[in-house]
Amino acid sequence: MPSSVRVLGTGQLLDLSRRMRTAGGLRLRQNFSRRIRRAAEPLHKDLQRAIRNQPLVSEGRKAGKRGGPSPTTRPFRAMLAGGVRISVRQGANPGARVWMDTTRLEPGARGVPNRIDEGRLRHPVFGNKRRWANQWARPAGWWSRTVQAGTPRMRAEVERVLGDVRRDLQ
Repeated sequence: MPSSVRVLGTGQLLDLSRRMRTAGGLRLRQNFSRRIRRAAEPLHKDLQRAIRNQPLVSEGRKAGKRGGPSPTTRPFRAMLAGGVRISVRQGANPGARVWMDTTRLEPGARGVPNRIDEGRLRHPVFGNKRRWANQWARPAGWWSRTVQAGTPRMRAEVERVLGDVRRDLQ
């Protein structure tokens, strides 16, 4: 289920954040933030690619049924991919976070990423609340599988950045 992936508040990050504050190097802090963001970007791109390529299989149109205009103003998968965000923090709780920003989605699609991750999306047909359709995401888990695959790489990169910054401070 889409939530967020965090590499935050570990003891090493907190200690390093305190030491960077006392060292007072603006360049050092900016470099640290940039490299932490860069460590999270592959996971960010993987999540966007996963939702853009996630197949949604439907039941198909029944005999005598008609379509209609789409209720969303932009392409569905592009809208979902645009909701995946990165944030990097310094200070008391430093780290990186990759998360789904539901405020960037259409108002009626706020719960869609969770439903697709679970494998079944039930929605009204072109906004008609009297007619509903099911679509299946095969394979399910676009968020959870991608996060599980990408988190070790992100953590390893953050560890490498921590080691480099620690060497700079000594």
